[in-house]
Amino acid sequence: MTPDIALVLAILLISLVLFVTEKVRMDVIALMVLGSLVLTGQVTPPEAVAGFSNAAVIAVWAMFILSDGLTRTGIANTIGNVVLRLAGRQETRMIVVIMLTAGGLSAFMNNIGVAALMLPVVIDVARRTRIPASRLLMPLAYGSLLGGLTTMIGTPPNLLIGDALLSNGFAPFRLFDFTPLGSILLLGGTAFVALVGRHWLPRGKPERDTQRHSQRNLRMQYGLQASSFHMRVPEDSMLVGRSLAQSRIGSAAGLIAVALERNGKSEFMPSRQTVLKGGDKLLVQGRLDRFHEFQRWSELVIEREAPVLQGLMAGRVKLVEATVAEGSVLVSELLHHSRFRQRYNANVLAIRRDDLVRRANLAYVPLKAGDSLLLQTSPETAEQLAGSAEFSSCREVREAELRDAYRLQERIFVVRVPRESVLAGDAISRSRFGDAFDFRLLAIFREGELTIIPEPDRPLRGGDLLLIQGREEDLDVLRALQELEIEPANLPNTNFFESDRLSLLEATLHPRSTLVGQPLAELNFRGRYGLELVAVWRSGEAMRSNLDQVVLRLGDALLLLGPREKLRLLENNPDFLLLTSQLSQRPLDTSKAPLAAGIMAGVVVSVLAGWLPIYIAAVIGATMMVLTRCLTMEDAYRAIEWRAIFLIAGMLPLGTAMEDSGAARLLADITMDLLGPLGVWWVIGGLYLVTTVGTMIIPTAALVVLMSPIVISASGDLGIAPHTAMMAVAMAASASFTSPISHPANILVMGPGGYRFADYLKLGIPLSAVTFVLAMVSLPVLWPVTPMPAP
Repeated sequence: MTPDIALVLAILLISLVLFVTEKVRMDVIALMVLGSLVLTGQVTPPEAVAGFSNAAVIAVWAMFILSDGLTRTGIANTIGNVVLRLAGRQETRMIVVIMLTAGGLSAFMNNIGVAALMLPVVIDVARRTRIPASRLLMPLAYGSLLGGLTTMIGTPPNLLIGDALLSNGFAPFRLFDFTPLGSILLLGGTAFVALVGRHWLPRGKPERDTQRHSQRNLRMQYGLQASSFHMRVPEDSMLVGRSLAQSRIGSAAGLIAVALERNGKSEFMPSRQTVLKGGDKLLVQGRLDRFHEFQRWSELVIEREAPVLQGLMAGRVKLVEATVAEGSVLVSELLHHSRFRQRYNANVLAIRRDDLVRRANLAYVPLKAGDSLLLQTSPETAEQLAGSAEFSSCREVREAELRDAYRLQERIFVVRVPRESVLAGDAISRSRFGDAFDFRLLAIFREGELTIIPEPDRPLRGGDLLLIQGREEDLDVLRALQELEIEPANLPNTNFFESDRLSLLEATLHPRSTLVGQPLAELNFRGRYGLELVAVWRSGEAMRSNLDQVVLRLGDALLLLGPREKLRLLENNPDFLLLTSQLSQRPLDTSKAPLAAGIMAGVVVSVLAGWLPIYIAAVIGATMMVLTRCLTMEDAYRAIEWRAIFLIAGMLPLGTAMEDSGAARLLADITMDLLGPLGVWWVIGGLYLVTTVGTMIIPTAALVVLMSPIVISASGDLGIAPHTAMMAVAMAASASFTSPISHPANILVMGPGGYRFADYLKLGIPLSAVTFVLAMVSLPVLWPVTPMPAP
């Protein structure tokens, strides 16, 4: 093994580890690979950036625009609705219709876009037919993936395979060369799922066909069977003059302020900035027992021994400033105090970013590289932090800096647990008391003994003195919660969910949503949309508490509560796909549908006739879509999945380096040593299976880039033209069924379908086996092995 091969394989291995761990975004990984190859001399600078002008990359982004044009003009939606209306009410027939419709559309449209387009339609059909959505949404995703196998423009891996053949001096695949084999896999996969595989799909509760029942099902699914009650603010309450946000009614106890009654008038979904007045009545939904849990903490009594306890701590603790390093696992994460404490054995007292010092609400701040964290820890732990890769520097903070820059003395106080307190035996970590009020327990003084940085789950005792970092005035808010008068609501339980003014709405994130990866604490749904985010459905479970610490992911289903007029505004919001009946169908202007269809037909005909290469035809078609106002230029930019473009362009130089360094030849030789003696079809079958397994951990576009040079080298060793093996790899790469992370279409249906990871394995592995058998049986007939053409 030469040094160049070792370097290329090391870069390959590191990139695979990063793809699997998901510590870094996949497009960033690709750019890291590109830079590493140049710095190590494996590719020249022009070769490194050649991927951005690669014909396949150009065709991919142009096809994204063409696909969006077909969607916005209503062609695909019209076809989908008409076909699904003909599907009847029988589950097997519906699965067949859904998969074939999605497959047919995916032959010419981006398969993620097809899944996003048909998702609300299929959910509405599930409601009307009372078939659980979980029985139909996974077939929808798999149908869109199988349909992408049928044409060269159906999926990016097919375009990349064709480009790899051309760049190595072989005749590329034509537009419909994939159709015979892809159609067999589409029909065979559909038949398997409809007749056999559907028995492995999870069985949820059937949807109802009316809005009233739909609302009730949403409450049951998300576990909103809590009571509604009134909270009256006394005339002399300490909450008078404070805003609803400052009262912590929502953030502390997880309650939803549905309405505010004042002077005989009701305001639904009051703003968090609404200032409370004496006599106000709040109509609240939530668990009363959780509210009473917070009221218990109002027993804490403020003492004046803070300087004394701080003096006792001197010498036993260190206050250090640790700077978050580039590439740290903390970057972009919200600061979870309990997790940070468990991981690093330190309390975060403040965050300094440039000249701004933040001492309050630290749990709502996504960390950035370069942030300086003021930490309280032991001398031993301080030494360990100094050597940690998560921090670029760690230094002790001088007393003058603590006083002048951090003003730490303003936020440290002591409270006493009464002798006969009901808090005895409880711990701060078992409730949201600490996070809700941004309190950190720095030390406990008990029976003459001072415990520094106590364990978060350490039980309290009557008489304990607690050294707390926070604001004393927040304890006043805590006591004010004790003053609130609880009254039963004079309306049936949760009836306001079914009122004429308020409604529940279920939505999921669009594949190109700008909200993916953003923390809910920063989004402020109430302020931005006038809606309350009630719960998030993820991996088969509903999350209803600590939502301010949740970072949104693709595939999350969101349950929103608000006035109907506010909910309707989301219909045209490109960040969401609405799943709730009566709000899920956006009006589409179909007047330009014939024009969009003609443009797409022109692209196909020009490629079939050999007038234009596919990437030029696609660019011209995309331009015509904009010129004819089928979509705007802004829509076109938004339609492009830029992560996929950067991923492909960044990984293409690695394929070049594998060929030039001999790494591809080495891996091909290993394959030949293992499978070569068994025959040609064993080698092709082995390459298919390796690609199939690879889809579980590597993005399909990157996987094809890596596999192409290996396949071409192995074909050369076998003395055969690479087209048969390349066709096999193309089928394997696009048939990504085995996990939700194998393809974005799988993730998209995960939340709305209530799927767990294991659900994909139950159906995905058998379906992958069926497509493998069909491909290996059909390839000798449709793509027989031919000798390597003479150079």
